[in-house]
Amino acid sequence: MQKTDFHDAVEEVLKSNSNYSADAYYFLQEVLLQAVEKQRKLSGGENKHVSGFELLESFRERMLKQFGPMSMTLLGEWGVSCTEDVGKMVFNLIEVGAFGKSKQDEEKDFVEVYDFEEVFVMPFLPKRKNLTKKS
Repeated sequence: MQKTDFHDAVEEVLKSNSNYSADAYYFLQEVLLQAVEKQRKLSGGENKHVSGFELLESFRERMLKQFGPMSMTLLGEWGVSCTEDVGKMVFNLIEVGAFGKSKQDEEKDFVEVYDFEEVFVMPFLPKRKNLTKKS
């Protein structure tokens, strides 16, 4: 099967499903490439499949590194509000031939893996001081 050009794949996905912005798909492509490279380094140069969990971990790491406290705002603009949305984007790209899939891959691999508020907002909130009264 011939690989689909990624730009063409995103255009095709957006024609039938405009829930997520094109920028979200391009970011996801970068995340997948990062996750594949990480796997390659860990396996001594061998190409290994990236699981949904591994992809989501790379997604979280890259969002925080690249966008920091603006992550949640940007994700909102992209239409991405939870890990399940990332999974839907992955499977949209699989459908048009831009991403590959193993027999074990399922959309449920992306459901409630982590809470966006917890990972993209909480690290940037000020730490509360213990304000107990002294009598």
